[in-house]
Amino acid sequence: MKIIVDAMGGDYAPEVVIEGTVAAVKQYGVEVGLVGDEKRIRQLLANARFNSPLLTVHHAEEVVEMHESPATSFRRKRNSSIAVGLKMVKEGRGDAFFSAGNTGAVVCAATLTLGMLPGIERPGIGTILPTLKGNTLILDVGANIDPKPEHLLQYGIMGSAYATHILGKSRPSIGLLNVGEEDSKGTGILKEAFELLSKTHLNYIGNIEGKHIYQGDCDVIVCDGFVGNVTLKVSESLGEALQQFLKRHIMSSPLGVVAGFLLMPSLKKFKKEIDYSEYGGAPLLGVNGVVIIGHGRSNAKAIKNAIRVAKTEVEHRFNEKIIEALNADKGIVQPSAAINSATS
Repeated sequence: MKIIVDAMGGDYAPEVVIEGTVAAVKQYGVEVGLVGDEKRIRQLLANARFNSPLLTVHHAEEVVEMHESPATSFRRKRNSSIAVGLKMVKEGRGDAFFSAGNTGAVVCAATLTLGMLPGIERPGIGTILPTLKGNTLILDVGANIDPKPEHLLQYGIMGSAYATHILGKSRPSIGLLNVGEEDSKGTGILKEAFELLSKTHLNYIGNIEGKHIYQGDCDVIVCDGFVGNVTLKVSESLGEALQQFLKRHIMSSPLGVVAGFLLMPSLKKFKKEIDYSEYGGAPLLGVNGVVIIGHGRSNAKAIKNAIRVAKTEVEHRFNEKIIEALNADKGIVQPSAAINSATS
């Protein structure tokens, strides 16, 4: 198994990418191919005094910046670290790809380079949220901001497969994020998606509201990329704000400082539970290959854990599980002949 890593992607690349990759190779014993400015990468590896046959370097002379248009960057920068890395996966020289770079560029390049799984029309980014009852997968959080009802159906099927085979949940519950729990609530697209999901073999529990997300009332939350991305960003900022609120009040008095010292073990556990870096990267589901997308602000720990997530997907042959799940509901997803011909 070989994980291809975009060494130039992220706000703190390539330094933290190299640091996180080295940690992943040491801890997981996985083979990694770093793609980017070869001279700079090798210098950083030399500084880290790390040399292993499990780690190879592949040169890419261009970098997609965070502000660049996804489609334009793919057309104009064919030798970027993103494009080169995904091409390696397409050619079978890598089993998975990870980048903490421009999310839109990764989604666009992965879709055009790897293509879609049969039965899936649009990719979706899934991310893990901590809840009162464990972890919940929310899908999509940014790949598709204007989905059709059938796209939401496909997200439900892929999300269920991910929760089952990657998160280890038995018969995971699926909920459709909406403005109310009643069947009649929401836009026309959500109402149609509700009907489609109701006809599947999934453990579909119907509409859920925003208040249910962190209660852990369902294992997979289906939504469009616009709503999902807002939900994710609000969640991240709230988690950071809560930590600052706690610190502010604890440090406001001598008694608070003493109490904070006594609570330190619990506060550390709280911080770890809401820390995005603990969960690694977000899977881009639906493309014909394993692609993991990291937060632009990813630190070394997040990079290391994202490589672990990629390794897990490859080991579980996860895309095959998606195909199996789609076939279970092929009459609803699309005409059966389309999936059968694509997989034969």
